[in-house]
Amino acid sequence: MDASGRRVLAVAILASFVAFLDGAIVNVALPAIRSELGGGLAGQQWMVNAYLVTLGALILVAGSLSDVHGRVVILRVGLIGFLVTSVAIALAPGIEFAIAARALQGIAGALLVPSSLALITTHFDSAMRGRAIGTWTAATSAAMLVAPLVGGLFIDLASWRWAFLINVVPIALTLLLLMGLDTPDVRRPGARVDLLASVLCALGLGGVVFGLIEGPRLGWGDPFVVAALAAGTVLFGAFLLRQRHSSEPVMPLDLFRIRNFWAGNLATVFVYAALALNSFAVVVFLQETAGFPATLAGAASLPITVVMIIGSSRVGRWADRIGPRPFMTAGPAVMAAGAALLFTAADPFDYWLQMLPGVLLLGVGLTLTVSPLTSAVLGAVQDGREGIASAVNNAVSRVAGLLVVAMIALIAGGDLTLEGFHRTAVATAVLFAAGAVASWLGIRNPQRVAAPAGR
Repeated sequence: MDASGRRVLAVAILASFVAFLDGAIVNVALPAIRSELGGGLAGQQWMVNAYLVTLGALILVAGSLSDVHGRVVILRVGLIGFLVTSVAIALAPGIEFAIAARALQGIAGALLVPSSLALITTHFDSAMRGRAIGTWTAATSAAMLVAPLVGGLFIDLASWRWAFLINVVPIALTLLLLMGLDTPDVRRPGARVDLLASVLCALGLGGVVFGLIEGPRLGWGDPFVVAALAAGTVLFGAFLLRQRHSSEPVMPLDLFRIRNFWAGNLATVFVYAALALNSFAVVVFLQETAGFPATLAGAASLPITVVMIIGSSRVGRWADRIGPRPFMTAGPAVMAAGAALLFTAADPFDYWLQMLPGVLLLGVGLTLTVSPLTSAVLGAVQDGREGIASAVNNAVSRVAGLLVVAMIALIAGGDLTLEGFHRTAVATAVLFAAGAVASWLGIRNPQRVAAPAGR
């Protein structure tokens, strides 16, 4: 890899690192934000979901924006937007302001990951592209490893506000590297952005999420809750209808006619909903109920990432030889067992006996699942459509997490007390088990082409 390639790869890694870093930090910061700014459990849910609503709605559009304006331009806009909104969150005078800033941050975040990957696919040829993407994956996994721990240290030693300013250094470095980037900024002639589809998707998701979060607090019969759920459902239905008839859909529905694509995305819904529910519940429970400092709460899930870093490449090679179906079935089943073990949490709480065994099983199951799932979804589509297939799968995983976090108050029966945590552990296990069943029934291993006789 020459100097230009290394610079492109560094930009792509740092830009994505920012988004992954912030997403991992926010869960650890939730109890401190609630303590200082108020808002209760609903405020904590909105701090997560305000970001996910705009991110999930616009991540599909980011590819179109890159085609129209160029990858480097969109990346630069996303980085500056992320920097400004990170500072705004750190300076937030109240929970409402922080939630609004998180929603704007989601718009910026939607521009980062797709544009950084598009930059890699544009710059590197097929011989180097796999190596570059593998390096990108390993580096972004490192963000998931260090973010909760680093964020916890900032929260315990200074303030939760400083945790959101961690982004400033990598964003500044990325903008500096972009200034001297020696690669053409590709634009596709005739490309356009379907703004109406974006608005319908964002308002539809926002309405449903508002109803699910505020329903337990205001009451399910409250006119605002009923109107939000009804309007959100209708608007999201209109978004899907527009995709069906659009000449350039942001989410091509014909992809869902492909068996491994729809089955893989169905498994994604269950698996990533369970992961989002587990991540939210564990860090909040450890701090607000078990009394852990933010640093230890952030470190509690580190074994998952360590296991993934050790085993993901091996599992990817095995899945290439055997096929994704057994791994996508066994992985969620192992995670279901790990989530069920979290039900052993008791008072007094002992992390080593009551949580670590389940966390380790979650790490093993996730390692068995992620690479085969990605291969199954992307391998199901024709050459040239991997980019949109990846964007759709990414959006599905984000929306799944968005909806389940919106339902946490309903699942836990209120706050995340010990009883509430037990309820989320059961729900998480059920979702993982559903992912295993969906994979076993839906996924098919690709047929191997027989070698000619005599070879």
